[in-house]
Amino acid sequence: MMQDAFIEKLETTLAELKAGGLFKTERLIAGPQGGHVDVALNGEKRPFVNLCANNYLGLANHPEIVAAAKAAMDDFGFGMASVRFICGTQTLHRDLEQRVAQYLRTDDAILFAACFDANGGLFEPLLGEDDAIVSDALNHASIIDGIRLCKAKRYRFANGDMDELDDRLKQARSDGARTILIATDGVFSMDGHVAKLGAICDLAERHGAMVMIDDCHATGHLGDGGRGTPALTGVEDRVDIISGTFGKTLGGGIGGFIAARQPVIDLYRQKARPYLFSNSLPPPTVAGALKAIDIAEKADDRRALLASHASRFRAALTDAGFDLIAGDTPIVPVMVGDAERAQQMASALGARGVYVAGFFYPVVPMGKARIRTQMSAALTDADITFAADAFIDAGKQLGLI
Repeated sequence: MMQDAFIEKLETTLAELKAGGLFKTERLIAGPQGGHVDVALNGEKRPFVNLCANNYLGLANHPEIVAAAKAAMDDFGFGMASVRFICGTQTLHRDLEQRVAQYLRTDDAILFAACFDANGGLFEPLLGEDDAIVSDALNHASIIDGIRLCKAKRYRFANGDMDELDDRLKQARSDGARTILIATDGVFSMDGHVAKLGAICDLAERHGAMVMIDDCHATGHLGDGGRGTPALTGVEDRVDIISGTFGKTLGGGIGGFIAARQPVIDLYRQKARPYLFSNSLPPPTVAGALKAIDIAEKADDRRALLASHASRFRAALTDAGFDLIAGDTPIVPVMVGDAERAQQMASALGARGVYVAGFFYPVVPMGKARIRTQMSAALTDADITFAADAFIDAGKQLGLI
């Protein structure tokens, strides 16, 4: 039995989080994910316009994806009850891996339970204590954790600072690094801007380094055919390793992947611990992701609508006087400062029928709390107008504008 003193310590910590406005709560959606969602409140369902899902192309409840998942359950069952190398690999799993590789123009790909697991297993099999990783300071937590599990020397450069990246690469080489890997997000999820991949690849080639990107917030909706930030920035043949997810644009289910040259993927199958010791992805999820890639690859109309929504919403809030982080992606962060104010703004928007979430420390730096809005092709032009009007009204009420 846990000691009473330990439980009291936990209760004190929770109380401090609540007092500091840092306590997170979960709301219950009573139906499918979409541009509109029904939220269970006080025993009733209340409709909201949803501005905080990673559902960029609006595929999370696409009927063709749902149908593919249902058919796979009939043909392949509900779950695998095994890891991949024992008896957890179906033809369906290899179909998805090969489809990801074909889509992203790499030799092969490997599936993981989530992209958090993919990034967690990405570094340790490839790099040892004689190697080095140079990581962007704003990289996702999964990259940070994956690097911590690796024995390679660690270097960090300020977000987007190419001069500092150059210095860190020189330092790593001077320190005797055998292999150097630059790690970066493709799109930085809390700020919404795209990594300077062209400049990063230039520096990598100058210093004999490799480049790894986490493209979770880009694959499917950015770049030609939705092939992500490498396609968007013209460096598809210069990026060595890509990690990504099926939990956002590509159907919104679950599961991650790494795409790379064949020897890299082959080594992951032998040594990537999250792959070796995690259950295989359920067949319905795999089939749904396959269908999502097929749809996303041809969805130029949805990508155009998504870009239009982002442009309109950003312009409306900028004109109203909100403090936004500049960017050209569907992520539009509205800065509010402190955590309590972010939660107040989220609550005020909820009262006006707009579903958003406040982001604050430790998800973002202290004092940089925000409402991170995300556009979706599931939204209509009327939804964008409605949401912008709600932001302006709530912002005036709280003194943000």
